[in-house]
Amino acid sequence: MANERLRLLEEVEKEIAVVLQCAGNIVLELSKDKHNASLLDRQLVQFQTSINRVESELSAQIRYLTQVATGQPHEGSTYSTRKDCQMSLNRAEYAKVKLGELGRTCEAMLEQQQI
Repeated sequence: MANERLRLLEEVEKEIAVVLQCAGNIVLELSKDKHNASLLDRQLVQFQTSINRVESELSAQIRYLTQVATGQPHEGSTYSTRKDCQMSLNRAEYAKVKLGELGRTCEAMLEQQQI
């Protein structure tokens, strides 16, 4: 799963390179006195297609990261389990402290009854 995510991010990186290349080609063509309209159109279509792919994949990556960060169960994550375990340990420690206080209170009451 992690390797697939990394592979997808590498593809996004390549698409960003395509976007930059297209943008550079468009600017270069527009800087000419007589620009080729069909070349500009092709570059613009490729630019828009690549931008849409980048946006789509980055949105999917962000949705995935949002699930991981919020502890929602999903494939391959241990975050939620670790969070639950830590919360259980915190509750157990709190119960131990409260039982200690209760024990001391009971002992104090027994001592007062013996006096």
